[in-house]
Amino acid sequence: MKLSERIRRLKPSATLAVDARAKELRAQGVDVINLSAGEPDFDTPAHIREAAKRALDEGFTRYLPAAGLPELREAVCFRLKEDYGFEYRPAEVLITCGAKQALYNLAQALLDPGDEVLILAPYWVSYPPIVELAGGVPVIVPSSAEENFEPTPEELEARLSERTRGLILNSPSNPTGTIYSRDFLAAVAEMARRHGLWIISDDIYDRLRFDGARPENLLSVAPDLRERVFLVNGVSKAYAMTGWRIGWAVGPEEVIRACAKLQGQSTSNATAFAQKAAVVALSGPQDCVEEMRRAFAERAAFLFEALSAIPGIRPHRPKGTFYLFADFSSFYGRRSPSGKEIRGSVDLATYLLEEGRVATVPGVAFGEDRFLRLSFAQSLETLKEAVSRLEAALAELR
Repeated sequence: MKLSERIRRLKPSATLAVDARAKELRAQGVDVINLSAGEPDFDTPAHIREAAKRALDEGFTRYLPAAGLPELREAVCFRLKEDYGFEYRPAEVLITCGAKQALYNLAQALLDPGDEVLILAPYWVSYPPIVELAGGVPVIVPSSAEENFEPTPEELEARLSERTRGLILNSPSNPTGTIYSRDFLAAVAEMARRHGLWIISDDIYDRLRFDGARPENLLSVAPDLRERVFLVNGVSKAYAMTGWRIGWAVGPEEVIRACAKLQGQSTSNATAFAQKAAVVALSGPQDCVEEMRRAFAERAAFLFEALSAIPGIRPHRPKGTFYLFADFSSFYGRRSPSGKEIRGSVDLATYLLEEGRVATVPGVAFGEDRFLRLSFAQSLETLKEAVSRLEAALAELR
C-alpha cells in the first residue's frame, strides 16, 4: 500500500526515540540513567489527582464542546491575568490535547502551501514538522550560545521573504534553557509590526524559570500586538501532568474559532475528566509549582557546575526549563574503544547510551549538531551518578 508523500517525509521524534531506546534497555535489565525525557520526575500533585477521581466518580466521562470545558477556558483566562496581567475572554481560548495539538491546529489554520515560518535554532524538534505538515516551509535562523541564542535583528531580517507569514518563539527554551531578553523580544516585535507577521509564543515552561521573576513573553513588551500573537501553553510541565494531555491556544477569536472547527473534525474535545483536573491545577494552590521550580533550579546549578569541570564540555547555563544544552564537539573525531569514530551528536549520544549507560538527546535533532541535550528531571543523586558515568565514558574516547 502506498503511503502519502507527507508521511514518507515526516521524521520521527528524536526525543521520543531516545527515550524509547533507554526504556528498552532498562526492560532488558540494563542500568540506564535516562536524561532524555522531557517530563518532570515528580508525581502529579495529590489535589489534582483527587479532582480527576471525583470527576470520574461523578460520571464526568462524556463529550464536551470541542473548544473545551467553559470552566477550564475561564481558568486559563484567570491564570493569564494572575501570571502576566493579561485580560482574555473564554471565547479567545481553545482547550487542546496537549500544547502540541495547539501548535498543530494553529499551523493548519494559519498556513497555506509555500508559506514560510521563521524558527530560531536551536528549536524544539516538532516545530519544523508541524509547519511542514501544514504545507509551510520552516526557515531556520541560527544563533550562538555566546549571544544567549538570540539572533540579531539583521540575522532575522535577512531570512524574511515575501512568503514569510510568522515566527515561533519558545522562552524559556527547549532545548537551551534560555530566557529571551526584553531587548530581543522588543526587536522581534518591531519586525512583526513592520512586516505584518504573526507570532506563536510557546510558553509551556513559563512557570519554570530560575530567577524568581513572573512569566514574560512577547506581549509583555509589545501589548499592541495582541491581535497578531498566539499564546500556547498547557499543564504538562508546570504541574507534572504530561500524560494528561491538556493544553490550550489563546489568541484572536476568529482564529481560535477556526482552530476549534479543525479540532471538531479531528480529535473533538480533550479528555473530559482531565479537563476537570486541569481546572483545579490552574485555579487551586500553586505551591506545588514553586516546589518543583526550586528543585529544578538546584539541579540546574549542580549540573552546570559538574559538567563545566569536565575538560572538553562547554555547557550553556540554563535559566529555566529542566534541560541543559552542552557543546560536546571537542570529542568529535575521536574513536570509541571498539574503534568507531564519533562523527557528530548522534554518534556520541549513541555511544554514551550503549557504553556509558546514560541517555541524552543528540543536538542535531534541535538544529545544532555540536550539542547534546541533558534533562535534569532526575534526583540530585541520580544526576551525580550520571555525571560520573559521562566523565568515565568520555575518558575512554581516544
